[in-house]
Amino acid sequence: MKESDNREKEQSNLPERPRKAFALAPSSIKKKVKKALVAREQKLAYNDVIFSEPLTPPAEEPPKPLEKGNVDMWFLLWAMILVCFGAIMSYSASAVYAEQKFDSSTYFLLRYVLFAVLAIVITVPFVAIARPWFWRIFGVAAYGASILLLLAVLVFGVAEGEAQRWIDLGFITIQPSEIAKVAVVMVLALYMSKYEKEITSTHAFGGSFRKGVMMPMAIIGLICGLVALERHISGLMIIGMLGVAVMFMGGTRIKWLAMFLGIIGVAGVGLILVSSYAQERVDIWLHIEEADPLGAAWQTLQGLYAIGSGGFFGLGLGSSRQKFGYVSQPQNDFIFTIICEELGFIGAFVLILLFGLLIWRGIKIGQRAPDKFCALTVWGLTFKIALQVAMNIAVVTNSMPNTGISLPFFSSGGTSLMIQIFEIGIILSISRFSTVKK
Repeated sequence: MKESDNREKEQSNLPERPRKAFALAPSSIKKKVKKALVAREQKLAYNDVIFSEPLTPPAEEPPKPLEKGNVDMWFLLWAMILVCFGAIMSYSASAVYAEQKFDSSTYFLLRYVLFAVLAIVITVPFVAIARPWFWRIFGVAAYGASILLLLAVLVFGVAEGEAQRWIDLGFITIQPSEIAKVAVVMVLALYMSKYEKEITSTHAFGGSFRKGVMMPMAIIGLICGLVALERHISGLMIIGMLGVAVMFMGGTRIKWLAMFLGIIGVAGVGLILVSSYAQERVDIWLHIEEADPLGAAWQTLQGLYAIGSGGFFGLGLGSSRQKFGYVSQPQNDFIFTIICEELGFIGAFVLILLFGLLIWRGIKIGQRAPDKFCALTVWGLTFKIALQVAMNIAVVTNSMPNTGISLPFFSSGGTSLMIQIFEIGIILSISRFSTVKK
């Protein structure tokens, strides 16, 4: 009974004429036809738009062009507050020194405002117009320009002590190593994003080592070699650490990074051993209690006195005593000590908090950047700010040897301030093309 029912069902699926032929066909033919019918039914069911996805997926839509939005307002806010705070403290820390040397207590304040306004005027068009592809070209151009300027400073540079780091153009003094820091970050970001697959490859010498270590080392090493000829140890340290940070964020394997850091460490020790100036700084740092308080240890000790005398609430804005010739040129690298003396622990905490908020927002911008290059650029420039803040505070608190590291947005210096504001502009420009609604 069942066999006859199945036979009738199979035959009912066929048109009327082939049905008679099917009844007379051999059993082997019947089996093949039955399989074909079953396969046909399964295919129809698989392509049923109600019960399953189509067998052939729809064609992918072409990628939408990047659309501009607004800049990240929180990042802009923290940057503006830091620039304004920097202008106030630049005047407070430098008024006495400026009066003595330039017969004008507002000399450094006016200089700060001039360079800040000039940097903002230059930066705003880039923020408004530049698209992500522009920063790729800009990074390569900046890298080439920094090499030429670093070569030029060895020939035409202005020296202060044993260091020859500046090019005097008359109306402004340029420090090429500041440009080189930004250039290294952007060129490495471009390289790491272009060769991402090879860098993360399991093939060491064909991929992860050659592409992820040797080429980045060449990019960093060329700049570091020229900076080393200037005897600019702090610049060498910062550029090296920036390079390692971008390599890490770009996917270079930890074992290769450890090897690279070892090479940098050996090179740093070698540089110290051949430089009497560097050896003296390290010796003072290790034996500050035995160093000459009226000689080589003067700046460090006076800075520590300023920090200690500030207490919890500080002596009050403008009331520093150490800026009266004790902390030499207090508007420069040791301005943090004057902030601690005048505003106390509370002022120092607020300053560090503002930098922390700026850095946190930079990380968020990088997370929603439109591509790998933009993300690495934002993170690299954000890390640069964090690194310089940490190293400056470490120097003035004698947590590391005294070397010339400026405090971003606070230390006096036209080139560094303009470049720092331009870095903020690069990050804001990229934030306009965020993949996430702000």
